[in-house]
Amino acid sequence: MAFLPPWACILVGCFSVALAEVSSLSDLYPPLWMDSPGQFSGYRVENGKYIIDPWVYPERLGMYKILLSQTARYFEKFAPGNEQNLLWGLPLQHGWQYSTGRLADPSQRTDCGYESGNHLCISVDSWWADMNYFLSALPFLAAVDSGIMGISPDQVMLLPPPKIQTRFCLTVATCQSSFPVLMRKWNAFYQHLKLPSSSFEDLLKYLWDAHASTLEDLHKTFDDRLEYYSQPEAYFGKSWSCAVGYIAVVRLPTNLTLTHDFQKSLPPRMLVNGDRAPVISDFTELQNAVLFGLNLLHEVDNSTGSLSLAIWKILMRTQAARKLVLEFLKVILENYNPTLFGND
Repeated sequence: MAFLPPWACILVGCFSVALAEVSSLSDLYPPLWMDSPGQFSGYRVENGKYIIDPWVYPERLGMYKILLSQTARYFEKFAPGNEQNLLWGLPLQHGWQYSTGRLADPSQRTDCGYESGNHLCISVDSWWADMNYFLSALPFLAAVDSGIMGISPDQVMLLPPPKIQTRFCLTVATCQSSFPVLMRKWNAFYQHLKLPSSSFEDLLKYLWDAHASTLEDLHKTFDDRLEYYSQPEAYFGKSWSCAVGYIAVVRLPTNLTLTHDFQKSLPPRMLVNGDRAPVISDFTELQNAVLFGLNLLHEVDNSTGSLSLAIWKILMRTQAARKLVLEFLKVILENYNPTLFGND
C-alpha cells in the first residue's frame, strides 16, 4: 500500500524506547511537572468551586497531573509506579508543545508564551493550544463526571480565554451540552477503566476512540488559527491531526516511556519558511524522516479521500494484525542506527 512507507517512518519513532535508558521515570515528565498543582487544593476556590485557568501552562498541566494521580489505582494491575497509565500521552504532548514554542502567540502581537515575555501564558491564537484545550478539558471534565476525581460535577470551572470564548466549554454541564458525543466517549473510557475485567487492549480501544474523535470533530473549528503560521508549520499541524487517525487504529500504548521517547522524533522547534524535510539541517535524520512521513501520509490521505485510512482500518481490525505491525516496526527499530536519534 502506498501509505505504508511513511507510516513506517512515523512509527519507528514510537519504538525507540527499546534503546532508551533513563535513570528515573521522573526524568521523563513534561516541563514544570513538579511545579504544577497535583490536587484540587492547589487551585483557588470561589463560591465552592475550584477555578482553573487553562490558559496558564502550569494550571492546564495540573489538570493532567490530577487526572494521572486519580486514575493511577486503575493501572496498578498492569505495572507499578503508574508508568503504564495510558493518559500520559496527553500531558507529554502538551509539554512538547510548550517546550517547542507552539503554545505562544503565533501572530506575535503579544508576548504570550515567549521566553522574553509571559512565558507561562498559553495563547488562544495558537492552533496547537486551542486543539489541546479539548484534549485537556474534555478528558478532565469527563473524569469529574464519571466520579473518578472525587468531586461533584458542579465543583469545578475553567476560565475562558480573552476572546473567541463561545468556542470553548468551561464546565461539565456546558461541555455535555456543546459536545455530548465526545463527552460520552471520554466517559465510556473511564467507565471501562473502573471495571476490574477491563484489559489493556480494551482501554486502548476506548481511549483512542475518544482521542481521535476529539481531533476529528474539532480540527476545522480552528483552521483560521493556522493562518498565523508559516506554510510548513501549518501543513505540519494538519499532517499531525491526520496521522492521529492512523495511530488510533494501531492503538499505540501511550504510556510514559513510550510517549516520551516517541516525541524525540517530532520537530524540536516551530517550522519556518524554507524548512523542507528530509533536509532540515538542525533536525536529526529521524526527525527529518518522521516529518517527511507525516506530510506524505497527509498527502496520500487527501488524494485518496481517506480511502487509505479505510483500508488501514480493515487491515488492522484484529489484535493479531496490530501486534504484528508493532512487532515488525520494533524489529526495524532494533536494526536502526542508534546514532540517528540525536541528543535528548
